[in-house]
Amino acid sequence: MLEAKGTARLLHLCLQGSRLEVGERFDPVQLKDWLHAPWHANDVPRHSVLLYPPTPHGGPLGLAASAPWPCPTPAPGALRLVVLDGTWRKSRKMLYANPALQTLPRLALTHLPPSRYGALRKAQAAHQRSTLEATACALAQLAPADPAPHALWQAFEGLLAQQAALRPSSARDTA
Repeated sequence: MLEAKGTARLLHLCLQGSRLEVGERFDPVQLKDWLHAPWHANDVPRHSVLLYPPTPHGGPLGLAASAPWPCPTPAPGALRLVVLDGTWRKSRKMLYANPALQTLPRLALTHLPPSRYGALRKAQAAHQRSTLEATACALAQLAPADPAPHALWQAFEGLLAQQAALRPSSARDTA
């Protein structure tokens, strides 16, 4: 689940087999298919997990409880990582608007490297990452030997270099 803003498009272009769906509120039947049905005829069954920090369920917000992590833990190739792209406020809105997303097991990021996100946009908190950065960290966490995160970091560094070259020289001097 990605919104076509920020680094989500670049992420989609870098990850073979990824899917980019644009929107905020999705038809529940369509969303269920995206989350649980095979995308291709020869696709293996996958366990969808949401890249999102834990959130309290119930209460006045009415969030459903997220499912526990699949046990035994599936191989990385049997997981479908679902990523919401947008500001924190926008991603929370997408989560609240789509109950099927709320019930997915959550993958929270751990052992994060320093963010390079601030070179593009000011993050409001140290743990915040761009969609591409967060996904690269998640993939490295799930499958440390997989080369995909390295390719994502290269694409992100290229984006940072391109943005730096486009900034006026006075902005580059202060960054």
